[in-house]
Amino acid sequence: QVQLVESGGGSVQAGGSLTLSCAASGITYNIRYMGWFRQAPGKEREGVAVIWTGGGRTYYADSVAGRFTISQDNAKKTVYMKTNSLSPEDTAMYYCAAARTVNNVWATKDYNYWGQGTQVTVSS
Repeated sequence: QVQLVESGGGSVQAGGSLTLSCAASGITYNIRYMGWFRQAPGKEREGVAVIWTGGGRTYYADSVAGRFTISQDNAKKTVYMKTNSLSPEDTAMYYCAAARTVNNVWATKDYNYWGQGTQVTVSS
């Protein structure tokens, strides 16, 4: 089993930044994909950024490309996401997810493990 704990959410004004963290524990040696997904009220959960932990390749949703950066610290078993130029449209619960393998990096059904989420609220 893998446990994921997110932190770093909060309330910021438009244009601000936050750094989200996701700490993994448990049997993590074969986890190859870790990502951030978000879900706003009344909307489906959507992928934001994913990193292939085996080599560091990153994937970004069009809506956040150039503003968000996902990174990893293998020694700490932690994935980070730096969010810049936040707008009210980024307001959502942000979830960390992990998978051994995926067919589609954006498919929520491909991820085996999920954290409890951290709330990001951006005011105008």
